[in-house]
Amino acid sequence: MVIRPEQFTMADMFRQANYTTGAIGKWHLGLGDRQGDQDWNGFITPGPADIGFDYSFLMAATGDRVPCVWVENQRVANYDPSAPIAVSYKTPFPGEPLGKDHPELLTKLKPSLNHGHNQAIVNGISRIGYMKGGGKALWQDEFIADTIASRATSFIKKHTQQPFFLYVGTNDIHVPRYPHPRFAGKSGMGFRGDAILQFDWTVGEIVKALKDAGLFDNTLIVISSDNGPVVDDGYQDEAEALLGKHQPWGSLHTRSGKYSNFEAGTRVPFIVSWPSHVKSGRSNALFTQVDLLASFAALVGQKPLPKQVTDSQDQLMTLLGNNKKGRQYIIESSTSLAISDGEWKYIAPNQSPAFYELTKTRSGNAPEDQLYHLKKILQKPGTWLKISLQKLQHLKPCCNRKKKRDI
Repeated sequence: MVIRPEQFTMADMFRQANYTTGAIGKWHLGLGDRQGDQDWNGFITPGPADIGFDYSFLMAATGDRVPCVWVENQRVANYDPSAPIAVSYKTPFPGEPLGKDHPELLTKLKPSLNHGHNQAIVNGISRIGYMKGGGKALWQDEFIADTIASRATSFIKKHTQQPFFLYVGTNDIHVPRYPHPRFAGKSGMGFRGDAILQFDWTVGEIVKALKDAGLFDNTLIVISSDNGPVVDDGYQDEAEALLGKHQPWGSLHTRSGKYSNFEAGTRVPFIVSWPSHVKSGRSNALFTQVDLLASFAALVGQKPLPKQVTDSQDQLMTLLGNNKKGRQYIIESSTSLAISDGEWKYIAPNQSPAFYELTKTRSGNAPEDQLYHLKKILQKPGTWLKISLQKLQHLKPCCNRKKKRDI
C-alpha cells in the first residue's frame, strides 16, 4: 500500500471529527506491506482501516490487473475456499491460459498491441499479471458499475443518522471498458462512450440515494478525475475508430491527455455540488486536489492539522465558490516537474520521449526549458505559445518593477 499507516489522511481527519468513513470501488493504491506477496486467501494488512476508513469495498488492484476480485474490509469478498487465489507479476502459472497464446478465449475484449494486457484471462478478458483460482469471487466486468453503485447507496442508507465521508472510485472509464448491456451500444461511440453513460448513471444512483434519505441539499459532493483523457489505453474497444469529432481534451492541446505534462494531462474535471451552500456557475480559481484535506478540515473544524500535512492549503472559500482566485501556484508532474500559476506554465527539461506512440499522446517532455502562456492557449483553442527562456530576459525588469511573482 503506497499510503503508509503513519501518514495522516483525509479519512483520519474525518474520523477524528466523528464522521463514519468509507471507501468503495477502484483503489489502485495497493494493499499489504510487501509488493507481490499479499495473502489473498486471508486478512490483507495493512489496508484501508489503517489509514482512516471504517468500511472498505475495493477492487484488489484495478480493472486491467489481477487479482480480479473485490476486497471487503481487507478480505476477498465472496471468497471461494475451493479455489484459493495465487497471484504473480513475474511468472505465469503452469496450465493457466494467457491472452497472448489463446486469443480464442478472449470472448469479450482483445488487447491492443504492446500494452501488456495479454496475460491472465479472467472472464473473457486478458489482464496484466498472472493469477489462478478465485472461483466465485471473480468479478464479471459488466457488473462492476452495478456493484459499486449498490455498495455506495447501501453505505448511504446505513448512515443516514450520522455524518459520513464516502470515497467512491468508479472503474469507468478505465480499461477494460466493458459496460453493462443496459448501456452497450447506446452512445454511438463504442464501449468508451457507453462507459461514460454508465458513469453518469452511477452518479445519478448516488444522488438519488441522498435525495431519498433527505440528505442531498446538505451533502457536499466533489466529482473529479485522476488524470486527463486517454482513448486507446490497452484494449481493442473501437475507442479510436468511433471517436468522431469529439475531443475529450476539450480546448486544450490536441492529442495530449493522460501521461502528459501538457494541460490536457494535468488539468482535470472538478465539479462541486452542495445545494444549500454553493451557487451554480464556473470558477477559474486555481485549485488542486491536494487542498481537499485542509479545506475539508476547515469545514468540519479539525484544525490545526498535524505537522506532516505541509502541502495542503485551506482553500475552502475557493471550493465553495467564494474566492475567485484560489492558490498562488500549483505543482504538477508527469515524468517531468511542472509549475503553473494559472497564467503561465513552466515544464522542466527532461530526456523522456516527446511522444508516446502506444497512446498517441504528446507527453510535454523536451530537453530544454518550456514556458507557456496559458491564457493565450485557452483563448485560442488548439494553439500553443511557447517562449524560449533565453528570449524572456527583457521581461524580468518589468516583472520586478511591478513586483509580480517569479515564474
